[in-house]
Amino acid sequence: MEEAQVYAKVPPDLVRHLGVEPHNIPKAAKFTEAHLKQCTQQPSRLDVKSMLTHKAVLLGYSQPKRDTTRNRKKAKGLNARQKRMMKVFHIKPDHQRYELFLPLHQLWRQYVLDLCGGLKPTANPQIVQQKLLKADLHGAIITVVRSKCPSYVGTTGILMQEFKHVFKIITKEDQVKVIPKRNSVFSVEMDSFVSHIYGNKMEFRASERSAKKFKVKGTIDL
Repeated sequence: MEEAQVYAKVPPDLVRHLGVEPHNIPKAAKFTEAHLKQCTQQPSRLDVKSMLTHKAVLLGYSQPKRDTTRNRKKAKGLNARQKRMMKVFHIKPDHQRYELFLPLHQLWRQYVLDLCGGLKPTANPQIVQQKLLKADLHGAIITVVRSKCPSYVGTTGILMQEFKHVFKIITKEDQVKVIPKRNSVFSVEMDSFVSHIYGNKMEFRASERSAKKFKVKGTIDL
C-alpha cells in the first residue's frame, strides 16, 4: 500500500498549486533551488549553484623551494700539525705503566678469539695470518724477532699506539719503546699460536689496514 502511494501521480490540484507542470520546467528548477536553499544552512559566501552543479574544486599545493645558494660548511678535522701542538696522542708519564695496559690486553685477546673463531688447532694458519694483518693490534703483546737495528731485537711489550710507520709499545719495566715498522719482523703470540708479521707490509694506519687487501708474495729476509 505504501509503495503504491509513492509511485502514485501527484494530484492535479497540487500540481497547479506548485506550478510544476511538465511544460513549465524553469519554474520547477527555481522551486527546487529555493527549497534547497531554505533547507540547507550554509555560510553566506557559499554559492548554492556551484554546489548543485557538483563541480570539483582543485586546490593547488606548492612546496617552498629550498635555498640551495647557502653554502654548508663541513666540519674539518685536525691536521697533523694541530694534533702535535695539542698533544692528542701524548700519554702522560703517570699513565705509562705496564699494569695499566693489562686490561687492554685481555680485551684484545677476546677480540682476536672472536675474530678467528677460537683459534682451534684445526684452524688454517694462512687464514689466521690474513685476519691478524687486518686486525686492530692495540693491546697485543708483540716482540721484535729480527731487525736491521740489533738494539731493537728482543724488545717485548704491549702495543700502546700504532702509527703509520712505527709501533709504540710499553715493556714490563714501564719503558716506552718506539719501534719502526720498516726493516723489522714482529711476532704476535696468542694461545700457543705464533704469527710473524713483516713491518714492511704493515706501513699503514690501523684504519687503512683494515680495508687493505694483502697479496701473498715473497718477502726478502732481513
